[in-house]
Amino acid sequence: GPRSLLHLLSNTKFPRLLCSSLPGDITQKGYEKKKAKLLGPYIPQIQNASPRSPSRVSLVTSGVASGDAAMSDATVASKLPFYHFEHENIHTEAVQAALAKHKEEKMALPMPTKRRSAFVQSPVDNCTPPDTSSASEDEGSLRRQAALSAALAQSLQSPDYWINRSLQSSSTSSSASSTLSHGEQKSQGPAQQPQLSLLADVLAHTRIGNVSVPPDVTSSTSQDRGSRVDMPPIVRGMSREQSRSSMLDTADGVPVHSRVSTKIQQLLNTLKRPKRPPLSEFFLDDSEEIVEVPQPDPNTPRPEGRQIIPVKGEPLGVVSNWPPALQAALARWGATQAKSPALTTLDHTGKPLYTLTYGKLWSRSLKLAYTLLNKLGTKNDPILKPGDRVALVYPNNDPGMFWVAFYGCLLAEVIPVPIEVPLTRKDAGSQQIGFLLGSCGVGLALTSEVCLKGLPKTPNGEILQFKGWPRLKWVVTDTKYLTKPSKDWQPHIPTANTDTAYIEYKASKEGTVMGVAVSKISMLTHCQALTQACNYCEGETLVNVLDFKKDMGLWHGVLTSVMNRIHTISVPYAVMKACPLSWVQRVHIHKARVALVKCRDLHWAMMAHRDQKDTNLSSLRMLIVGDGANPWSVSSCDAFLNVFQSHGLKPEVICPCASSPEALTVAIRRPGVRGAPLPARAILSMAGLSHGVIRVNTEDKNSALTVQDVGHVMPGALMCIVKPDGPPMLCKTDEIGEIVLNSRAGGTMYYGLPGVTKNTFEVIPVNSSGAPIGEIPFTRTGLLGFVGPGSLVFVVGRIEGLMMVSGRRHNADDLVATALAVEPVKTVYRGRIVVFSVTVFYDERIVIVAEQRPDASEEDSFQWMSRVLQAIDGIHQVGLFCLALVPANTLPKTPLGGIHVSETKQHFLEGSLHPCNILMCPHTCVTNLPKPRQKQPVGVGPASIMVGNLVAGKRIAQAAGRELGLIEDQDLVRKHQFLSEALQWRAQTDPDHVLYVLLNAKVTSANPTCLQLHKRAEKVAAALMERGGINTGDNVVLLYPPGIDLIGSFYGCLYAGCIPVTVRPPHPQNLSATLPTVRMIIDVSKAACILTTQLMMKILRSKEAAASVNIKTWPTIIDTDDLPRRRPPQIYKPPTAEMLAYLDFSVSTTGMLTGVKISHAAVSTLCRSIKLQCELYSSRQIAICLDPYCGLGFVLWCLCSVYSGHQSILIPPMEVEISLPLWLSALSQYKIRDTFCSYSVMELCTKGLGTQTEILKARGVNLSCVRSCVVVAEERPRLALTQSFSKLFKDLGLSPRAVSTAFGSRVNLAICLQGTAGPDPSTVYVDMKSLRHDRVRLVERGAPQSLPLTESGTILPGVRVIIVNPETRGPLGDSHLGEIWVNSPHSASGYYTLYGEESLQADHFNTRLSFGEPHTLWARTGYLGFVRRTELLDASGDRHDALFVVGSLDETLELRGLRYHPIDIETSVSRAHRSIAESAVFTWTNLLVVVSELAGSEQEALDLVPLVTNVVLEEHHLIVGVVVIVDPGVIPINSRGEKQRMHLRDSFLADQLDPIYVAYNM
Repeated sequence: GPRSLLHLLSNTKFPRLLCSSLPGDITQKGYEKKKAKLLGPYIPQIQNASPRSPSRVSLVTSGVASGDAAMSDATVASKLPFYHFEHENIHTEAVQAALAKHKEEKMALPMPTKRRSAFVQSPVDNCTPPDTSSASEDEGSLRRQAALSAALAQSLQSPDYWINRSLQSSSTSSSASSTLSHGEQKSQGPAQQPQLSLLADVLAHTRIGNVSVPPDVTSSTSQDRGSRVDMPPIVRGMSREQSRSSMLDTADGVPVHSRVSTKIQQLLNTLKRPKRPPLSEFFLDDSEEIVEVPQPDPNTPRPEGRQIIPVKGEPLGVVSNWPPALQAALARWGATQAKSPALTTLDHTGKPLYTLTYGKLWSRSLKLAYTLLNKLGTKNDPILKPGDRVALVYPNNDPGMFWVAFYGCLLAEVIPVPIEVPLTRKDAGSQQIGFLLGSCGVGLALTSEVCLKGLPKTPNGEILQFKGWPRLKWVVTDTKYLTKPSKDWQPHIPTANTDTAYIEYKASKEGTVMGVAVSKISMLTHCQALTQACNYCEGETLVNVLDFKKDMGLWHGVLTSVMNRIHTISVPYAVMKACPLSWVQRVHIHKARVALVKCRDLHWAMMAHRDQKDTNLSSLRMLIVGDGANPWSVSSCDAFLNVFQSHGLKPEVICPCASSPEALTVAIRRPGVRGAPLPARAILSMAGLSHGVIRVNTEDKNSALTVQDVGHVMPGALMCIVKPDGPPMLCKTDEIGEIVLNSRAGGTMYYGLPGVTKNTFEVIPVNSSGAPIGEIPFTRTGLLGFVGPGSLVFVVGRIEGLMMVSGRRHNADDLVATALAVEPVKTVYRGRIVVFSVTVFYDERIVIVAEQRPDASEEDSFQWMSRVLQAIDGIHQVGLFCLALVPANTLPKTPLGGIHVSETKQHFLEGSLHPCNILMCPHTCVTNLPKPRQKQPVGVGPASIMVGNLVAGKRIAQAAGRELGLIEDQDLVRKHQFLSEALQWRAQTDPDHVLYVLLNAKVTSANPTCLQLHKRAEKVAAALMERGGINTGDNVVLLYPPGIDLIGSFYGCLYAGCIPVTVRPPHPQNLSATLPTVRMIIDVSKAACILTTQLMMKILRSKEAAASVNIKTWPTIIDTDDLPRRRPPQIYKPPTAEMLAYLDFSVSTTGMLTGVKISHAAVSTLCRSIKLQCELYSSRQIAICLDPYCGLGFVLWCLCSVYSGHQSILIPPMEVEISLPLWLSALSQYKIRDTFCSYSVMELCTKGLGTQTEILKARGVNLSCVRSCVVVAEERPRLALTQSFSKLFKDLGLSPRAVSTAFGSRVNLAICLQGTAGPDPSTVYVDMKSLRHDRVRLVERGAPQSLPLTESGTILPGVRVIIVNPETRGPLGDSHLGEIWVNSPHSASGYYTLYGEESLQADHFNTRLSFGEPHTLWARTGYLGFVRRTELLDASGDRHDALFVVGSLDETLELRGLRYHPIDIETSVSRAHRSIAESAVFTWTNLLVVVSELAGSEQEALDLVPLVTNVVLEEHHLIVGVVVIVDPGVIPINSRGEKQRMHLRDSFLADQLDPIYVAYNM
C-alpha cells in the first residue's frame, strides 16, 4: 500500500557520489505528503501490472534508475574474480564492481529533456565510424562486455526487482520523463512506449482539475515579442509571503507533478544530504568572501622511503665498426651493399609497392643534397646554406620520398623539420605548426609532386597561405627534378658534433608546438644506444607501423635501421585502417625479427585475427610496444599474447618502452631469455597515486592500477625522479615524480626558444635540503613514474595529462581507461574520447568529451554517462565536472587520427564543441564554496550594532528634491485644483492651441486643439451620464490603443465624475495570453463599464475571445467612435482634492497585479513637480515614446500637457516597431529638446538602427537639438544599454550627456527625473561581493567583480527620500544599502484591493521609522538602493545627494544566505556565449534555474550549458541547478521592457516552454 511505497521513496540511500558537496540548504517540505496523495489511487494497478519483457526494462533501468535491487547486486560484486592476468581485463572488473556498488546505493539522475529536432545527427556522410585514434585505444578484451552484461542480467533476474523499479520511476527514474520528450505528440499511448512505467504515464498525462493553470504566456510565436504582455498574478488571494511558503505544495498554481517538477524533485532527492550543524559563532561576513581551503587530511599517505639514488644505465659499448656519423653509415652501405634492400613500402591494400635499395637511397639522397645546395637560386646567392632549416612535408604513405629527403638534408647539412601535411586551412593545430615553423625560421618546404598537387590552392593556383604560417617556397623532390652531382662534387661528412642534425616537433599541453633540436652527436649516440639495447644485427628485417616522421618510428625505422643496414617494411596508417592484420602478415611473410607497434595495433590485430589461420610469429625476437607506458598497455599486451601465443609468439619478446620528445628513448625492456620468468607487475593503489605515493594495493581491489615495467634505463644514461612541481627536488623511493634523464643521446633544446629550454633541458636536481646534487644537467622527460625493484622503470602517467583536483593528482589516461571500461562499444567509439581539466572557481575541474555513435539512443547515452560518473567516483574518488558527447567525427583530429586535446579544450571553453549530450555535475565536485552566510537575528544583543545601523555622528542617508515653492503660474493652479478645470480653462482662454500631435508610421492623425479635446470629453461624459446604472465615483475601464481617444475618454470620465482605469487592450493575434489580464483588471477594479473603440468591441465579443474568457459577463461596453454631439448637463467638480482622480494598474515583474489610488491632489502636485523639473510651458514641445497605460508614462501622455500647456508629440512604441526611425526622425524634424522613452524603445533603436547611422545621417536626421532623453523605468538603470545608445547615435549629433533615467515605483510614480537643473548623473563602481552581503563598498573602475551603477536622475521637487534597514526599520548611513522610502505630496494614497490585505497597505503607504524622526509618514518603495553625497553642487549650491537604485526587493534571490539580484546573474550569463540573446534566472526550491534564449543554431544549445554554469560559479559563487535553453522571444517581457521572471517560472514548471534543451546539473 501507500505506506510501503512511501518508505521506498523516502528511505532511498543516495550515493556518496552526488551528495558529498552540497551545502545543506535543500528542504523537502511537504513533498512526501503530496506524493502519497497523488500515488494513492494508482498503487493497486501497478502491483498487478504484468511484467514486461526484461530486455525492454534493461533499457531504462540498467544501472542508473534507482532500484530496490534484490541482493543479487551485492553478490555480483563479490563474485567477480580479480587479477587473472592472462585471462581477464582487470580494469573492466574494477569498473563492474564499482558500478555494482553504486547500484546498491540506488541512484537516479533526472535525464535531460531535449527537443527532438535537436537530435539531428550530422548528415549521413559524416556518420562513417571515425578513425580510431592513436590517442587512447585501449584495449582490453572483449570479455569486458560479457562481464558487464552478465552483471546486469543477474541484477535483472528477479521479477519483484523490476516491479519495484517501475514504482520508483515516478519520483526518480529518468524513464518517466525522458521518453516523453517534447517533439512527439503527447498522445502516444503506452503501446508505442513499452518502456514507460504505468505510473509515469499517469503522472505525465494528468492535470489536477481544481488548480488554475496560468495563462500561457509563451505560446505566442517567437516573432511575437511585439505583443508585450502584461501578465496577471497566478496565485489569487495569496500574498507573496504565503505563496513562498507553500510553493512546494502548489508550485504557484502549477501541478507539482508536471514533468519538469518531477525531474526537479528527482534532482533534489539526488542532491539531498543531512544538514550541516549550525555554525557555532556568527559567520564573520568579512568584505572578502572566503573560499574554503581544503584542510589537509591527517590520513593522507605520505612518502616514507629514503631519498632516491640516481640510476645508471649499462655503459655504452664501443664497437670498432660504428660509423663516425650517420651519413657515413649510409655512404658505406650505398657503396658496399648497393643491392641490399633498405625499405619496402606498401600500397593501400597492404601489398608491397616498391623496395628502395641502399644503393638507390644513397644516390638519390646525394642528388637531392647537390640540388639543394647548388641548383636553388644562383651560384653567388644560393637560397639554402648549410645550417638552414627546411620543412619536410610528406604523406604517411610515402616513406621512400621521406627517407631520401631526410638523408638528402643530412648530406647537404641543412636541418630537416618533418611536419604533417596540411589538408585544409583550418586543420586542428595548424596555427601552432605555423608557430613551430616561425620559431625555427623555416622558409623552404620539400614535398613530393603528388603531395603538392593535393595541397589546398587559391583560385589562381598558388598554394594556400595556411593560418599562422610564414611564407614558404615549395620544392618538389621527385627524382626526375633532381640534378646529378658534377664529378668533382662530394658531400661534406664531418665527424658527428654538437651542431643540430634535425628538429622533431612536439605539442605541449596548451597546444603550442615546439621544435626539439637533436644534435648530430645525440642522433648518432641514440642510434648506438638503441642498437646495443635492442641488440640489432646487420641485415635484419624490421616491420614498422609507427609514424616514421618522429619518435620511435623515426629513431628505429629510419635512423638506427640505416646504421645497421636493416631492411625496414613500413606499414602506413591507412593500410592499418583497411586491413588491421597487415603488419602481422608482413612479419609472417618476411620472417621479420623485430616489429615496432603501438597498443592500438595489437588491439586491432587481435580483433581481426579470426580471418587468419596460418600466421606465424615465431621469427620475432622483439615486439617493441611504443606506448608501453600507457595505463591500458598491460591489458593490450596480455590479450595479444593470449591470442597469438598459439601462432608462435613468445611471451618474452614483448618489449614495452617509454619515450619522450625531449629525452628521446627513456627506457626499453630488453628481450628476455626463453623460459625465464616474466617481469612482475605493480598493482598500485589509485588513492596512493593521487597523493603521489606508491602503495601496493591490498584492501580495495577495485581502485587499483596495474602497470608493467618499461625495462631499464638506456645504455650510457643516468636517471633520477624529481618532484613534478616547484624546484627539482629528488623524490623518495616510494614517491611518484617526474623522470629526468642525463644522456648524450637526448634532445638539446627547443629550437629558437631559449627561455623555455632552460627549464626543461638544464635541470639540476636538488636534495631535501635544497643543495644541488652535482653539476650535470638533466632533461625533463614529461613522464611520471618511479624506479621499482631491480632498477626497473615504471611509468604511471604524463605531466601533460596530470590534473590537480583539490590537491590530489589524477591522470587523464587513467580516467580514459576507466570510462572505456564502462561498456565500450554501444555508445562511444574506442579511442575517440578525451579527458582534460579546466580551471573554474579556484580549482581544476575534470571534463570528459567523447564521440557518440550515430546509432546510440538517448537512453543509452545518458545511461553510459551516469555510469561513467559512478565508475570514476568509485575507482578514482574524484567527481567529474562535465561529461559531453559529440556527434561522430566532429572532434578535432591529430594527423594520425587521435584527438587533438588542446584544440578540443579550446572548443569547449569557447562554446564551439556542439555536443549532442551533456551532463554537468557541479554540485558533486565543487566543494570549495564559501560557507553560507548565517543571518544575524534582529533585536537586542550584539546584533543591534549591526553593520549599517546608524553610528553617532554619521550622516543619515537621505536626499530631497527642491522645494515645490510658491505658486506663481498665472494663478492657474490656485483657481483650478483639478485637471478637469484646467482643460476647461484652456478651452476658453486658448481654444486653438494644439496640445497633442500623434505620430504614426504611415500618417499623422488629427491633432486636436484645446477646444476640440474639451468637446470630445463632453461627448464622452454625456454618453456616460445617459447610460443608466453608472454613478458618480464608479470605475470605468478605458480600453484604447495609444492615442488621442484615450486622452479624450480620460477627461470625459473626470467630467462625468467617474474614476478612469486605463488598461492595455488585448493583442488581437494573441488573445489567449493577453485577454485574461484585461479580464482580471476589469474584475478586480469592479468596473461599471468599458469605454473602447468599435474594433475593440468586436474583438471583446468575438468567438476567439470566448475561447479564453467568459464574454457573456462583460460590464456595459460603450463604443466612443461615433458619439452624438451632446453636452453633459453639468461638469462634475470633486468636493475635495483628496478624492480619487484615477486608478493606476500594473503587473509587477514578480507577476503581482497591483492597482494604486491616485488622488486629485497627487495629480496636480506631480504635474507641477515635473513642470518645474523640466521647465515646461506653453511654447515648449516634448516627444513621448512610451506606453500610456500606467506609471509615469501615463502621466506624461495624458496629464502633463493639460496642466503645463506644452505640446506633446505622441509616438506609440508599437509604431516604432513597424518603422524603426520614427522616433529619432521626429526628434530631428521637430527640433525636440526633451524626450521620454522606455528601455524597450531604446533597445529597438540600438539593435535595429545601430548599423544604419550613416543612412539616417544622409536622410538629414540630426539629434544635436536633444538636451535630455529620459528613460522612464522602475528598475536599476541599464547602464550598458544607455551607454551603447549614446555611443551609437553620437554620430547623429546626440550629446553624450543627454541620456538619463527616471525612477518611479508603485507607491510613488515619479521619484527621480533628470530635469534641466542639477548636475549630470554620476556613476559609481560597487563591489558585487559586498552587495550580496547587503553592503555597499565603492571600488575603482575596472576592479574585479565590480558593478557600475548610475544615479537615477535628480530627485523631483517636493520629494524626500531616506534609506532604511528593511528589518529594523531604522535609518541607515550614507553609502549603505537599504530600502528606499519616500515622502512626497504626490505619493499614491493606497492600493486598490490587493485582495483584502489592509495591513500590508498601511505598511507600504504610511509607515514610520523605528527611531530617529518618528513623525514623518513614509511610503516604502520595495526597492533597495543607497544615497551618496557627491562632490557636485546642486542648483542651490549645496553638495548634491545622488540616489542609486540597486533593484527590487521582491525580485531578489536569497541563496546561501546572500542576496542576489537576478539582473547581475543574467548579465554574466549573457556574456558567456555570443549566441545567448537574453537570459532570465529564478529559483525553485533553492535551485537556481537559468533560462537562456539561443540566438544561434540549435546545435549550439548544449555548448551553453557548461559556459553558463562556469560563469555563474566564477562570478557569483553559485551552482546553477537547471539550465534551460529556449528559442528567442520566449522570456516574457512587459510593456516597460522588464522580464516577467515569475511567469517564466510558472511556464517552465507547467512544462509550457517547449525548450530546446533542459540540463539538470548534478
